[in-house]
Amino acid sequence: MISTSHTVSLDEGDLDITVDLHGEKGRPFLLLHGGGGPQTVTPFAEFLSEQRPARVFVPIHPGFGGTVRPEWLTDVTTLAQAYIRLLDVLGLDDVTVVGNSIGGWLAAELAALGSDRITSVILINAVGIEVPGHPVADTFPLTPVELSRLSFHDPSKFRFDPSSLSDEQRAVMAGNRGALQVYAGPDAMADPTLRERLAKTTVPALVAWGESDQVVDADYGRAYAAAIPGARFHLLPRTGHMPQVESPEQLLSVIWEFANSHATDRPAG
Repeated sequence: MISTSHTVSLDEGDLDITVDLHGEKGRPFLLLHGGGGPQTVTPFAEFLSEQRPARVFVPIHPGFGGTVRPEWLTDVTTLAQAYIRLLDVLGLDDVTVVGNSIGGWLAAELAALGSDRITSVILINAVGIEVPGHPVADTFPLTPVELSRLSFHDPSKFRFDPSSLSDEQRAVMAGNRGALQVYAGPDAMADPTLRERLAKTTVPALVAWGESDQVVDADYGRAYAAAIPGARFHLLPRTGHMPQVESPEQLLSVIWEFANSHATDRPAG
């Protein structure tokens, strides 16, 4: 399996996006990471490209992973518009967009914007809409241990010791946190206009949800699916907010079946 990384300049050089590519042949996937940064999806990108005929493009959201976020880039909708242009620059067609958490919000925005290059979108434990009675947990004041308890079905398997981090790693984490706060906006990880815009969506959509998620619960996910015409909802047992980390095999089969069923070119697998 081959992985490469390069920087794509958009908007006449006003925006640089670092894109990691995993795999050489097969269906194109745009895999969008959540607030934990690209490391929350990179192992799954490698897994997908190894197990299926897939090329997995993983852009690093500007401001994450030590990258630069221009001052004018302050919301998810604007970043989604940039990713539409990114698909044009990369010349990709028949793309399946997959996003987790705030990356799922981005995937929803891409669906709402529409692009002939996108044939399906998959939202994994996404944020981005307002659901009365089911707020997104405020994760910013939480310690890593507290966040792990909300995020995983079995947090004992994902223990994290912050004292083991280098100064460079701490700086990257602080940058990720700052970028997430900017993109999250003033409405607690949601855009009040998104549900109305999703009602006009025509791209096939799947909303996949880890049943043990305590950051955004399963009823929030069901409401997300109900907001998108024709969307399917799939509950993933024994996994939490990041199924791509906690149960990658289970998620792989769900993603591939849906993506393959809506692709123009349908390789076996």
